Amino acid sequence: MKKRTRNIAMLVCLLSLVTLGLPMPTQTVFAQSARANSVRTPRPRGDTRRFARRGDIRRLPPLLKVRLIELAARPNTFDPITAFSEADDPSQLFQFYLLDTLNFQPNVFTATIPGINDGAIPTAANAANGGLPTIGAVRVTLEPKPGLPTDPNDPRAFIDIFMDFSGLFVINNESGWYEGWMISDIRVPRVAPPRPDGTAQFGTITQADFTAIAARGSGNNRVIGNIFTADGNAPRIGSVTDIFPIPERQPNTVPHPVSMGAFNAQQQSDVHAYWEFNRSTNWIFPHYELPFTGGVPGTFAAGLQYNNYIPNLHSVIPGSGPAGVVNDKLLYGDNPDNPRDPDRGLVSEEGPGNPAHLEFRNRFIPSGLDQEVLFNAFVRVASFRPDVTDVGQRLFLSYAQEIARVDQNGDGVISFVEADVDGVSDGLPNTRLYLSPRAFNRFAVTREIDDGLLAPRFAPFQRAYVLSGMLTLVNPSVPASVPRDADDR
Repeated sequence: MKKRTRNIAMLVCLLSLVTLGLPMPTQTVFAQSARANSVRTPRPRGDTRRFARRGDIRRLPPLLKVRLIELAARPNTFDPITAFSEADDPSQLFQFYLLDTLNFQPNVFTATIPGINDGAIPTAANAANGGLPTIGAVRVTLEPKPGLPTDPNDPRAFIDIFMDFSGLFVINNESGWYEGWMISDIRVPRVAPPRPDGTAQFGTITQADFTAIAARGSGNNRVIGNIFTADGNAPRIGSVTDIFPIPERQPNTVPHPVSMGAFNAQQQSDVHAYWEFNRSTNWIFPHYELPFTGGVPGTFAAGLQYNNYIPNLHSVIPGSGPAGVVNDKLLYGDNPDNPRDPDRGLVSEEGPGNPAHLEFRNRFIPSGLDQEVLFNAFVRVASFRPDVTDVGQRLFLSYAQEIARVDQNGDGVISFVEADVDGVSDGLPNTRLYLSPRAFNRFAVTREIDDGLLAPRFAPFQRAYVLSGMLTLVNPSVPASVPRDADDR
């Protein structure tokens, strides 16, 4: 048990540590350009008083409103996104995130790293517009459409996410992009009796699991509902003083992020993006990719990065991973006559629709089901495969098991029909498969490059972050949109 506990405690690192000796980043950001003094002046047309009175801005909470006014006053290509109503009543802001570069270890995208990128042209954050700090704001609103829930905790609700960032250089090379991530750090589940086979019930842990995790560290995991930590100490979510891959100088939580889509910067280094968060987008990349992202300490040095491509391209062809179902690439790969379309997730509102036409070749899974995968691998140390201590293998086995509980046709893939929010699987309502947006306690933006994986670059660690920030709830919600546009969807 001591050996297993020690191995799982290292799971914030997931696998074994590498020998140190990497160049450490400085705390200074990129040097200002020669044009610094000439670009600090806000655009002459930037009437921030008029912007502050805009219908979707004027009733926002003060902290968020001030940040958006600051973004509007900076040199930019466009003001922060106008949030249009998609119902007779205004959309309601119920949470937001304020982002900067102060909550994670500096990297080559945010700082000068001696011996690596000093002397090179800056590539991302803290260098645009004369060295203005890179900042951002994310607004999360609910559309009060007739017939749809007005409670954001209901997975049937339709939610809009508006993202505005200032100070990210345009990405030019090798299929690069920025990607937003709404992140949930898993929490200590409640204790309940196990299933007849000894495994934990959905969303719970057994008393044996709780006893094991509660004994770690300073006792953080003794409190149900606390953010779970691999070492049992107080949560460390990120800091500029972090040093990868030292466990005590890195985050110790277990995150799982929902993508907010890919985007690029404008000419003036401002970024504006929009995302719809609903039952067909509240899905997460396959966590069995983690040992192959290069961000797990020890895996890069061991040559494991991208190893899931050998021999069966596990994460490219939809399936339940190395320990699960491997599908025929002709049936589940990208078909030129019927390309995979992960946005094909809802039956049309304009007619009777055909559920058979919904996408079934999904590589990702609903967020609540993904949380079960992580509970098994990290938290259920007694009730889930206590004989297996290798984290990568625990992830592989967990993924295959949890997919099988929802998968109805045995193909190892969760289709939109199988995950229908009004359906049932494993004897339970499918609403359990989707986390509330309020469960996502932070937000990050990463600098991505095409590697074929769905996981964030260097996941689960933060070596490709360019922005991050914490959740702020708004209760009661406030109106945060202007009258309707021409495209209610």
